[in-house]
Amino acid sequence: MLDIQKIRADFPILSEKVNGKPLVYFDNGATSQKPQIVIDAEAKYYQEINANIHRGVHTLSQLATDAYEISRVKIQHHINAKFSHEVLFTSGTTHGINLVTNGFASILKPGDEVVVSSLEHHSNIVPWQMLCEKTGATLRVIPMNEDGELIIEAFDALLSEKTKVVTVNHISNALGIINPIKYIIEKAHAFGAAVLIDGAQAVPHLKPDVQDLDCDFYAFSGHKMCGPTGTGILYGKEAWLNKLPPYQGGGEMIKEVTFEKTTYADLPHKFEAGTPNIAGGIVLGTAVDYLNNIGFHNIHKHEEHLLEYATKRLLEIEGLKIYGTGKNKASVISFNIDGIHPYDIGSIIDKLGIAVRTGHHCAQPIMNFFCIPGTIRASFSFYNTKEEIDVMVEAVKKAKTMLS
Repeated sequence: MLDIQKIRADFPILSEKVNGKPLVYFDNGATSQKPQIVIDAEAKYYQEINANIHRGVHTLSQLATDAYEISRVKIQHHINAKFSHEVLFTSGTTHGINLVTNGFASILKPGDEVVVSSLEHHSNIVPWQMLCEKTGATLRVIPMNEDGELIIEAFDALLSEKTKVVTVNHISNALGIINPIKYIIEKAHAFGAAVLIDGAQAVPHLKPDVQDLDCDFYAFSGHKMCGPTGTGILYGKEAWLNKLPPYQGGGEMIKEVTFEKTTYADLPHKFEAGTPNIAGGIVLGTAVDYLNNIGFHNIHKHEEHLLEYATKRLLEIEGLKIYGTGKNKASVISFNIDGIHPYDIGSIIDKLGIAVRTGHHCAQPIMNFFCIPGTIRASFSFYNTKEEIDVMVEAVKKAKTMLS
């Protein structure tokens, strides 16, 4: 079992007060809080080795380059990529997905099909729509059921020789549903399709093994897993990364430039144009180390208990409905109360120091499916407690009384 109080002491913000009340932070699905070791590591970079990377022969540049590349290798091992050059630093999941869609613009043609799921964040819908508009390909959608799960039989029926890309999230940000991505990847590959997994909501809760999954691309953000904002990773199989053209042109991603012709650098630099978020990339490695020291098995067990307890407590409230009731879930509960707008609940409990997310969570197709304007989403992390859940439940009850 985790020593939760010891872990909580690692996070300075958790001792803060909001509106005069102790902070209860249940918006981890939007961004996680940062432990002191991550905060200190960012400051240490700027205080001790601040320099540009890969280009300088001076000592600070070499120190910064070494730290940045060590972080890349840490992340390679964390996700079990075969090569470190399959790990690309990005600004986040959205950047990674757009990098891939940009590359496929030179591959897809009219009549080809891209399959997405109805559970996607807008960041894994809009870039593919733009790609289809540009290339003449068709976007096909895997439907969902009332439990918030994908209808796998419908997915099977969508696949054909026309399918060139399948893209789904590992875990739904709006509902917490864990998708059967290994099955989806295997089926898509049987038709020769490439597969991109949006892992933004998965990496705080589990360690993806990209070789075991056999996905072609896996994108995630650092800020949801105790790392800095503006950081992310795109994993891509070597063969695919070699096949796709560069996403941006500039410094670092070139081998030789003349006015007649430019040749591109080898992986991973081919996709890393310009000066990156050096401090962020280094510190993302620190965050990965921190999570691994706690242990993802321990994180999973604790968050599983929080989810079970919160579900039980919230369902004690008359008129409360939970969306996303499938069997396989991460520690996310999306709910509404009959006759009350989710924004109103969120606003009142914020006054009591409780941070939850309200709205459509950048997943409007899900809300349209349920015919609702949005939900109240409580998303839990390993540093949260059952006592905080009790505080939230009482606050929701109070808000309901005030608004009824």
